[in-house]
Amino acid sequence: MDRARVSTGTDWEEQVGYSRAVRAGDTVRVAGTIAMDDGGAVVAPGDAYEQTKHAFGIVADALADLDAAIADVVQTRLYVTDIADQERVGEAHSEFFADVRPVATMVEVSGLAAPEAVVEVEAVAQVE
Repeated sequence: MDRARVSTGTDWEEQVGYSRAVRAGDTVRVAGTIAMDDGGAVVAPGDAYEQTKHAFGIVADALADLDAAIADVVQTRLYVTDIADQERVGEAHSEFFADVRPVATMVEVSGLAAPEAVVEVEAVAQVE
């Protein structure tokens, strides 16, 4: 089976030993993604809506690097630090997936890798 991966080139990926996304055959999996800019700073600290949009933008770029697209996504997972943000997170999710309608899970967690991050997203895509 062919395998390809996308890396963001961060020290964290090297230290932990993971990739932003991996394509194995016709499946692409995108790792947990928080809204960070190119300098490693969290985008829109505390704003669940903006962080979700930014994180899914990063996911879309990773998918594209592996010849996949948002339209190929079959599953998403959303981790939020405050479940009261679910409507705003859902609104941002819908902006990417309203027509795709992947299965989705949202759970509340006690914290994320960066204290200013309030949302982390994952995605799985199936490509023909």
